[in-house]
Amino acid sequence: MAQLKNKAAQAEAASLDTQACEIKGVKVLAAQVDGFDRAQLRTLVDSLRNKWKTAVVVLATVEDGNVAIVSGVTKDLTQKVHAGKLAGSVAQAVGGKGGGRPDMAEAGGKDPSALPAALAQVYTSVEAML
Repeated sequence: MAQLKNKAAQAEAASLDTQACEIKGVKVLAAQVDGFDRAQLRTLVDSLRNKWKTAVVVLATVEDGNVAIVSGVTKDLTQKVHAGKLAGSVAQAVGGKGGGRPDMAEAGGKDPSALPAALAQVYTSVEAML
C-alpha cells in the first residue's frame, strides 16, 4: 500500500512541474493537491526539491475538513527562506499553526476556504525573502 501511495505522489510531482514559477532563479511552487495525506505530501515535497535542486515548495491538502500543509526548501536556500516560517504563515491564514526546520516543516489549519489565497501569498513572501 505504501508503494502505491509513493507512486501516486511521484505521478503528481510530474504534473506539478508545470505549475511552478521561477522567482530570482529559484523554482517556487505553492499548490493544493487533493487526495493526499501528510506522509504523501512530505514525499511529494521531497521529490520536487530533489528534482529541482534550488526550490521552495509548499503543498497543502484538505483532510476531513482540516488543512494539512507541508513546506520544503532546498538546503542552499535555508539561510534566506525558512520552511517553518512559510508553513506557519500559510497555517495562520487558514486558522491554524505550525512550523518546523528551515528545510522542512508541517502545519495545519481549520479553514479550507482560505487556502487558495494563503497559497497565493507564498509567492510574494518568497520573493521578498530572496
